[in-house]
Amino acid sequence: MLRLSHLKKYYATQKAVDDVSFQVQEGGIFGLLGPNGAGKSSILRMVTGITLPDSGTIYFAGEEQNNERHASWIGYMPEERGLYKKMKIGEQALYLAQLKGMSRFDANKQIKAWFEKLEMMSWWNKKVEDLSKGMSQKLQFVTTVIHQPRLLILDEPFSGLDPVNSEVIKEEIYLLAKQGTTVIFSTHRMEQVEEICKDIVLIHKGKVVLDGSVQEIRNKFKKNQFFFKTSDTMNFVADQILKQTEEGYILNLENLAEAQSILKKCLNQNIEIRGFEELLPGLNEIFIQAVDGQAARSFEKPVNA
Repeated sequence: MLRLSHLKKYYATQKAVDDVSFQVQEGGIFGLLGPNGAGKSSILRMVTGITLPDSGTIYFAGEEQNNERHASWIGYMPEERGLYKKMKIGEQALYLAQLKGMSRFDANKQIKAWFEKLEMMSWWNKKVEDLSKGMSQKLQFVTTVIHQPRLLILDEPFSGLDPVNSEVIKEEIYLLAKQGTTVIFSTHRMEQVEEICKDIVLIHKGKVVLDGSVQEIRNKFKKNQFFFKTSDTMNFVADQILKQTEEGYILNLENLAEAQSILKKCLNQNIEIRGFEELLPGLNEIFIQAVDGQAARSFEKPVNA
């Protein structure tokens, strides 16, 4: 659906985006990750055509970026919200839908359907300035998806939402992806991405640090640690115990085969195992490890021939 090839963007002497390449598969939920200031927003501004890359190329479904053709494909919800505070929310949603090329009739029909789904109909005549941050966030989401974009870009979409409304929006994102919409989810909250996204790219200081599926990346950085949930003692593996918790033991083992062998020994020794899992690192831990490794490599001295 989307492919970025060697994108670069400079602001004065600062490299905001430094030779970034990655691709987003159609119909999936893709995570664009990185800390604040990593270059995520600069990348999204180029994808949406707000700014142009200094070099590199963007492709939509194999076609080189053409703002006149591809702008209607995109729904973009930026981190900094852009609602008109004095307008009533029903009028505002209608106005923004028509800017996306919808007829007044179709826009009104779609807005009412979304407002009913998200329990917003009673807000129709409220002004934006009278809404809470969470309510404004729901309105912003509706105005972003109202024209049924092929590519939906969400920059920190859960900011300001309480847990209940976060779950509501999350379910709508899943449903849109299931219906064929390609979703780019941009955030610095790594734990949210582990739950929502299948594939990610991790940006640090304008460069790609990691790129691939969440599962592949977590497996790549795994440390062969396994959790055995039991209230019994496991003295026969005392030298392999990393940590004992109230619920069991974390063991450092060679591989899954060794873990399975230990499970069999537990069975033979009448040790009750109530749960077992391989512990994979979270994206936050992986990011820190990857960035530390990158920093270490940058300080390595070249070997003289």
